[in-house]
Amino acid sequence: MSLEIRKIIAFDEETLIEGFKKTATPWRMFSVAVVLKNPWAGRFVEDLKPEIQDYGPKLGEMMSNRMIALAGSGEAIEAYGKAAVVGVDGEIEHASALIHTLRFGNFYREAVGAKSYLAFSNTRGGPNAPISIPLMDKNDAGRRSHYLTIQFAVPDAPRADEIVIALGAAMSGRPHHRIGDRYQDLKDLGHDLDNPAAV
Repeated sequence: MSLEIRKIIAFDEETLIEGFKKTATPWRMFSVAVVLKNPWAGRFVEDLKPEIQDYGPKLGEMMSNRMIALAGSGEAIEAYGKAAVVGVDGEIEHASALIHTLRFGNFYREAVGAKSYLAFSNTRGGPNAPISIPLMDKNDAGRRSHYLTIQFAVPDAPRADEIVIALGAAMSGRPHHRIGDRYQDLKDLGHDLDNPAAV
């Protein structure tokens, strides 16, 4: 079955006041989501690889290019993540199959120059189900200011035989970040940060 995309959605949010205080610069988070027909819906399929190998690179390249266009450049993105929501005639495995593959994620990782793994969620739901994309710093998994979540919904997706695939990004961390990072916590607890085996 060939890749069948029903719609592409862009979600873009700028926060100017957070916690009753103006932000120094707009706090921007955005996403690109694709609604596609689930090639495995309504039946058990043992081998998912043919569709993964076909769909992954096409979705990864197209969606990454759109994310970079929204950001202006890959360097401008500081936090990133991915998500998938499968309709009720599909398995969570189907959502996972399309986002947990190097053929999909590597396009985005390389486009933004990242070192960290892509934070993710994969869930099942119907039309208007929440699409929650967890984000983390693209180079530093312990940087708590960039632990974020983008949440939105598509009123008519996913249908029972569809999957919604989404990439998310933030141009910065939370504007009034004040809880430190995990490295400071570990130091406070007496861990030797120069010795990874001790952490």
